[in-house]
Amino acid sequence: MPFDPASLRFDDRGLIPAIAQDHDNGEVLMMAWMNAQSLAKTLETGRVTYWSRSRNALWAKGETSGNVQDLVELRIDCDRDCLLLRVRQTGPACHTNRRSCFYTALRDGDETEIMQPEPGSST
Repeated sequence: MPFDPASLRFDDRGLIPAIAQDHDNGEVLMMAWMNAQSLAKTLETGRVTYWSRSRNALWAKGETSGNVQDLVELRIDCDRDCLLLRVRQTGPACHTNRRSCFYTALRDGDETEIMQPEPGSST
């Protein structure tokens, strides 16, 4: 069946959460927001484009850093209100120069950093 973007459940701001996951190893890399325009651009180009709420503009991942995400597969959750982007990540996904934005774990009431910065980065 052909994909109909109108079947997605965007929130009242026209946004839908998008989780980026490494296609090869399943690691969750980041979460960002997409709107209909950024989703269309992603599907058209194969390069992931998000919606920046702070800039109120499209945000092509890696546009300035070179740390692009190439879309391998897009999955839609059962409620059609969240996207899973299976990607090939170039460089770190996080603006802190870490591979993933999810590097802080809460264990026994304490926060613990569980991942180190990408080799050669300065944080």
